[in-house]
Amino acid sequence: MEQVSKTIQGLIELTWPMIIISIVVVVSLRVTYLMKNHLHLTLYKELLMLSFIIYILCLFQVVTFQDATSWSSNNFIPFREMLRYRLGSRLFIKNVLGNITLFIPFGLFSSHYLKLEKPYLILLLTLIASFSIELVQMVIGRVFDVDDILLNVIGGVIGFYIYRFILKIFNKLPNFMKSEGFLNIVSIIILVGIIALI
Repeated sequence: MEQVSKTIQGLIELTWPMIIISIVVVVSLRVTYLMKNHLHLTLYKELLMLSFIIYILCLFQVVTFQDATSWSSNNFIPFREMLRYRLGSRLFIKNVLGNITLFIPFGLFSSHYLKLEKPYLILLLTLIASFSIELVQMVIGRVFDVDDILLNVIGGVIGFYIYRFILKIFNKLPNFMKSEGFLNIVSIIILVGIIALI
């Protein structure tokens, strides 16, 4: 658990400047757009969209700048790298669980915005995104690892199933809990909770 906490802290230290700038730019553009076009602001939808944008930017930051120099070499053989790590070790948590966790939000957000009912499309979209990341990493001097692609796809599919689970629960909620006002209040509580944790 301590290793996970250190990883999250390191991620925040790496990405916080980009997150602050992104929030200011995206929010100012979005609010201006809504006001200019006399559109209604739905807070929970705006926060969800902002979260997805920040996630994509953080993903970019992490996969292109973190550990820019690597001691390992390209891996084109499935399972070769991930089977090297002892279950529960620091490297297992960072490389195996980390790669899965990194793409759970991708599967969750993409499934929500595309209203997916089957996992096939999210599997393909995660494969495309992860493959492009690995190719770019190889070009910028990091390594291509097919195991990362496999783990990212697992994460994307897990995100899809989390989305479907949340949707199933949401559909069974009473109508007042599906109202815009209630969802806005829940969004604010979650946002305050996240800020307090950081």
